[in-house]
Amino acid sequence: MPTKLEKDAVTGKETTGHEWDGVRELNNPLPKWWLYVFAATVVWALGFMVFYPSVPYGPGYFHGLLGYSTRHDAMAGWRRMEATHAAAMQQIATLPFDDIRKDPQLMAVALTAGRATFANNCQPCHGPNGEGRRGYPALGDDVWLWGGKLTDILQTVTHGIRSTDPDTRNSQMPDFAGTGTLKPVEIQQVANYVMTLYGAPVAGADPASGRAIFMQNCAVCHGEEGQGNHEVGAPPLASHTHLYGADRAAVVAQITHAHNGMMPNWGARLDPATLKSVALYVHSLGGGE
Repeated sequence: MPTKLEKDAVTGKETTGHEWDGVRELNNPLPKWWLYVFAATVVWALGFMVFYPSVPYGPGYFHGLLGYSTRHDAMAGWRRMEATHAAAMQQIATLPFDDIRKDPQLMAVALTAGRATFANNCQPCHGPNGEGRRGYPALGDDVWLWGGKLTDILQTVTHGIRSTDPDTRNSQMPDFAGTGTLKPVEIQQVANYVMTLYGAPVAGADPASGRAIFMQNCAVCHGEEGQGNHEVGAPPLASHTHLYGADRAAVVAQITHAHNGMMPNWGARLDPATLKSVALYVHSLGGGE
């Protein structure tokens, strides 16, 4: 290593005196402003470690001289949000549907609560978007068994269908084959007529005899033109929405041994505000009356 610092012949800058295989290191110190900034950041970091939570040790950590914690701020914000939400839900529980729908902020709270509750409790049967599944009604169309008004939906959600609730909606389609009310040939004839109600007549079949049987046994619930009846939960047979299938085999099966599904009475599990929120959300899916 040379004892005297030399200047580089190419750049004219002084070298540090270090040399590796003929390559000399130039003496290019960092700018003083950079050194000052670096020193300031070190001081800032040390101060931050002293005043704020920093060094972990054993089961805990150094909490800092100020005792600051983002957890406290987060929990305070959460408590404020809960208080606001509770106040809104209290209003939803007491106000009529029309007043809730007139208040955009209140309606937003109701729809959010209804959407979350629907996803947790109703989606497995009715589908993520209320599209329905075989045996479970579609909630996004305009075909309703018990009525699609907000009050109708709330009644259904609260008390259920054929549930243990004393105020449950209740009806039952007869087991026409099991009771011997209709003979197999008559069931086939009625099925042929029902197919004509929604524009799918069976080729070569004469629906006249089936209509006569229908008027005697089915029209009292489903209506003379198959329009359905909300009072007894009888589905409109003249629609293109069918709970258990629209093909002839499904129609025959339903007449032969009827399915009578059950819906829980959510009033035993959910509070009034949440029940109304679910009703508002279901109605918002697009099929509400």
